[in-house]
Amino acid sequence: MRIITAEQVAASLPWQALVERLAVTFREGVESPPRHHHAMHRPDGEATMLLMPAWEREGYIGVKMVNVFPQNAEHGLPAIAGVYLLSEGAHGRPLACIDGSELTRRRTAAASALAARELAREDAASLLVVGTGKLAPMVIEAHAAVRPIRRVRIWGRNPEKARRLAAEYADRFDAAAVTDLEAASREADLISCVTLSTEPLIRGAWLAPGTHLDLIGAFRPSMRETDGECLARSEVYVDTHAGARGEAGDLLQAAEEGAFAFDDIRGELAELLNGEVPGRSSDQAITLFKSVGASLEDLAAAIEVWEQQESHG
Repeated sequence: MRIITAEQVAASLPWQALVERLAVTFREGVESPPRHHHAMHRPDGEATMLLMPAWEREGYIGVKMVNVFPQNAEHGLPAIAGVYLLSEGAHGRPLACIDGSELTRRRTAAASALAARELAREDAASLLVVGTGKLAPMVIEAHAAVRPIRRVRIWGRNPEKARRLAAEYADRFDAAAVTDLEAASREADLISCVTLSTEPLIRGAWLAPGTHLDLIGAFRPSMRETDGECLARSEVYVDTHAGARGEAGDLLQAAEEGAFAFDDIRGELAELLNGEVPGRSSDQAITLFKSVGASLEDLAAAIEVWEQQESHG
């Protein structure tokens, strides 16, 4: 069995190829049971273990184990760590143990970019990233691979981290850190939230017509990155219906407040890609994509890594 490092994962997943691999896998489908979600009570706070299996009907088999430790930020460590085990489908033999953290970051950003490719205005050039963790640079690169991003603004609870991240992209974009989240939201064509917030950060009243809102961070019912008005004003899409109904805190809390109903969801990503549901209704519509992560995405990314590694010896 091969060990595939984070560096090898990054080298094997150029954004355009990964986005297209995800598109094909969403269109064709895989077997993907609900993920196992286990709360762990640690001495320094609550953590989460996620187990995410998936398999092709006549092909690869995979499972990811991820540990989510929000408190790691206090120690300068990533909040997410994990591994992915990929097996062949003929006899179930393990092929590779793949760095799960890099795989997760890249497939998460690529799934959002895939949704933006289908939903964001074609001329979307201004990106606001809310959050400064390990996912933040991923979403900048992924969205820039599918839309003509020229202007990047970054907001974070730690302004210095936002400034450092903006400096890293100053040679590629008009990039800057911001402290006024409302003003930055009103000016953005595309807003991508990558936080572990439990309180609304983005307000629906701030969204300009034509905005695409990408919500990544709130993967538990107790978490949210937006208020109910964001949902009420938007054409809402999700990565999967099951994940949205079970874990999407933004949607669940807005529904409890009466600002949103799950029947209002226009479609999941597979339905959108297969042409079963329409995309944005007009250039003035506000679109919203809520993801909580799907094991299909991990399997697709792991297969891409494995086949890239095999093709390059």
